[in-house]
Amino acid sequence: MKHVKILLVEDDLVDVMAVRRASADLDLGQDIVHVSNGQEALDYLSSNTQSFPDLIILDINMPIMDGVEFLQHKIKNERIIAIPTVVFTTSNAELDRHKCYKLNISGYMVKPIDYQEFKLMYKDLSSYWLRCETPIYNK
Repeated sequence: MKHVKILLVEDDLVDVMAVRRASADLDLGQDIVHVSNGQEALDYLSSNTQSFPDLIILDINMPIMDGVEFLQHKIKNERIIAIPTVVFTTSNAELDRHKCYKLNISGYMVKPIDYQEFKLMYKDLSSYWLRCETPIYNK
């Protein structure tokens, strides 16, 4: 099985625990690195000495730097622009979806409240990215 490294950009610790729990329950063997906002994500990506994540899972509504602001920075940075990014948020607003897709996201998913539904959605998301070939990054 391919090992997938995920950068989870999420300020809600309940959602962080849900992602980690779903990954463990599904036995996905993912390496999940968590940061709490867009600025921490940019800092992590700019100071990373190992390897970039295969996937960024991004919330929109966060303090300091929200998901849309992060995406605005990401598309201007040649080192990280190609990292697939899926928005995983509670916002079902058309305006949010439109803004994010204009900023080159790979997908937009609305988090279900029920854990079993959450786990199924996370399984679908993970299964898809497990099969995708992502770029190998030169630093």
